[in-house]
Amino acid sequence: MSARFSSYGNFGTYFTNNSDPLSMSATRWGIVSAGKISHDFCVALSTLSFDEHKIVAVAARDRARAEEFAKKHKIPNAFGTYTELADFKDVDVVYIGALNPQHYEIGMLMLEHGKHVLCEKPLCLNLYQAKNLIQYAERKKLFLMEAVWSRFFPAYQYLRKQIQTGMLGEIQEVEVSFGFSLINVDRLSKNDLGGGVILDLGIYAIQVSQWAFQEPPVKIVANGEVNTEGVDIAVNAELHYTRNRISKISLSGKKQLDNKAIIKGTKGEITLINFWCPIKIIDIDGKEREWVLPNGSHPTNFMNSEGLRYEAEAVRQALINGKIENETVSHNDSLLFARIEDEIRQQVGVVYNDEKVN
Repeated sequence: MSARFSSYGNFGTYFTNNSDPLSMSATRWGIVSAGKISHDFCVALSTLSFDEHKIVAVAARDRARAEEFAKKHKIPNAFGTYTELADFKDVDVVYIGALNPQHYEIGMLMLEHGKHVLCEKPLCLNLYQAKNLIQYAERKKLFLMEAVWSRFFPAYQYLRKQIQTGMLGEIQEVEVSFGFSLINVDRLSKNDLGGGVILDLGIYAIQVSQWAFQEPPVKIVANGEVNTEGVDIAVNAELHYTRNRISKISLSGKKQLDNKAIIKGTKGEITLINFWCPIKIIDIDGKEREWVLPNGSHPTNFMNSEGLRYEAEAVRQALINGKIENETVSHNDSLLFARIEDEIRQQVGVVYNDEKVN
């Protein structure tokens, strides 16, 4: 029998009793792109208090699409260009749900216009772009975070506590697999769309490895298969850490894998089920533990997307407290993710046509 917990209405460290005036008004969100993940993010926001989170604008490259999206999510302002959203004064923070190659340009645009930014993973195509974007946000004293939503789930917070308190002993190995049949999905298979499993799926495997080990790998060994566009469609990688510890990663865009992360320590192990958005784990005692998500205003496109609420609330709390980054997915975390992604792509032989690398 599994233990079940409500994971809504209780955000632990992400809710505060802050009396700052900012905490008394709603965080005003602008949405970049009217695609599937942006829809899911809006649904997730609908599970939070309207007094604290308001979606005030959406922008897409097709105004009609933006207007349709706005009507569905009851958003008062719809724009046909991203510049119009950047110019709009009534937005505090922008969620970027656009395709991978657009993250850097749009992120820079929003920061230039004084907007805080939550950008979907990967933050950028490579380390060079990520470093530039982060440095610009820091100079502007604006909040910027890569939307690695996984780490804000209660399951990840629980795992971190078990590691920190020594319940698992010393972490020795992480074994993680992530795969779906995605061959016919353009954003995964096209070079000019920044496709490939490393940036789309690998970021999740990399971040859970780092969540467990909390230090940069000392060696990376990777191999993979690329399609006719030169985009990776299957990758195996090993991240080697000090004291002979290791993370073993399997990624596939050709077939579904078991999509679990097993964190193995000297005293026991924890398994994250559907590890990129886990509401269930197998705990140290072998029993299942579950955190239940609320229902949003519409069905979502992707599994457990209501859980995007956790990172949204973390952004709000950062803004209330005047922070320009969040320690759960820090700027240094994102730079390390990008560095690892770059190294794996180099070993597999993936280069994007329009990639800026220096």
